[in-house]
Amino acid sequence: MEQTVRARVVRIGNSRGIRIPKVWLDQLNLGDEVELAVRQDSLVVRRAHSPREGWAGAFQAMAKNRDDSLIDQPRATEWDRKEWTW
Repeated sequence: MEQTVRARVVRIGNSRGIRIPKVWLDQLNLGDEVELAVRQDSLVVRRAHSPREGWAGAFQAMAKNRDDSLIDQPRATEWDRKEWTW
């Protein structure tokens, strides 16, 4: 069942904003940053995800499946051969 409340749009500087009930903030685990999207005639507010969220699990699965090797072998460049010293 979808719970709805009516909220007033308030002026915040040159922008406008709405107040989100604390119980919803807690329920959705919304932090200080959110992602906003427009879907048809709705405004969608989501928890902001880290750009690398889920990478650790994906890397572990790749290692488990032995799918974590380089596709191409590294090739030395002219700079590597002439400028770089070990």
